[in-house]
Amino acid sequence: MSVFILSNRKIVRHKGEKEDSFSNDEYSIPNFRIAKCDFEGYKEPATTRKKKDYTNRNILNYTLFSEPEKQGYEEVLEVLLGEKGLKKSNLTADNLGGTQRMFYELYKNMSSTKKRSDVLLFIHGYAYDFDDELKAIIDLKKLFIDQPESPIEHILFVSWPASSSLVPLTYFDDKASSINSGTSLMRLFYFYTQFLKDIFSNRDLAPCNQRIHLMAHSMGNRVLQSMLYSLKRENILRVIDQVLLLNADVTYKVFDDSEDSFNKLPLLANRISIYLNRKDTILGISQFTKNILTPRLGKNGPGDIEALKDIVSVIDCTFIENDLKKTLKFEIGNHWGYLSSSQVQDDIFQNLNGIDRNLITGRRKETENIFTIIS
Repeated sequence: MSVFILSNRKIVRHKGEKEDSFSNDEYSIPNFRIAKCDFEGYKEPATTRKKKDYTNRNILNYTLFSEPEKQGYEEVLEVLLGEKGLKKSNLTADNLGGTQRMFYELYKNMSSTKKRSDVLLFIHGYAYDFDDELKAIIDLKKLFIDQPESPIEHILFVSWPASSSLVPLTYFDDKASSINSGTSLMRLFYFYTQFLKDIFSNRDLAPCNQRIHLMAHSMGNRVLQSMLYSLKRENILRVIDQVLLLNADVTYKVFDDSEDSFNKLPLLANRISIYLNRKDTILGISQFTKNILTPRLGKNGPGDIEALKDIVSVIDCTFIENDLKKTLKFEIGNHWGYLSSSQVQDDIFQNLNGIDRNLITGRRKETENIFTIIS
């Protein structure tokens, strides 16, 4: 199991600490820094802990990777061949930094004999500071790694500096941050494709045959959209298995050719699933206060996706029961079904396991590519 943080937050050194940390500030840097979360011996903090003491590494310990001395992945190849005894080298994994170290560790873990070793790339929505993100990582680890029904063993958590406030006007700041973060995510995609080319150009190393999935919640879809804007079609490789768009806070026309963004997803992934809730109060507020009455994808569903219906599915979660989290936020918001509903979680697990969309249980088929989760 590996859980990594990919963050374009500012790096700070807190008073009295000897290690660099990610900042809670709503400020982004041009590139992602990589950190690995330490769940070894992790214990749930006491509920009586004072809020001011429940911050940063008191929530979850993590280690920032150093930046690589050399760009590219030739040194990763050298380390891997050295470990196989196919090349003499003084390099070890400790010489690798940044994405080199992350891709190296993922490749080693995913190349094991385990049947279940998929990766989930998760992009959160707005109103998260870094402490909130650490709490979200713990929740995701419980949901996707600890659950036997899930094929996920590794999580890449995209940390971007969203506003920590739920006040509607902060949305505009988040929109700018999401654009910057999408550009950083685009660079990461190109780093990954370069890694694949550098590593598998050598016939002594075989692909791991595990899968990578991408999940974006709420305004995390705006980060994804910004990335897709920047990707050139001729440079896109199909490296993602499932893409899950949860309560997406983007326009319902996002798949239109005129948008030139989500219509690229079929080039990137095998299957795309849009999870919507027509009672989503948060997206209703977004539509009427921030987006000039433009219907949201995660509340109203997509516009014309007839040309993509073989790949893109719509899953209506309007009638789900919030049986896992019953607080006012979840009951009224109807915006976090993946956390609050066992029905949505079960549907997601079946999706990630690659079950044919027509065979996923707990659904009613409405049309060829539109389904409703039923009780």
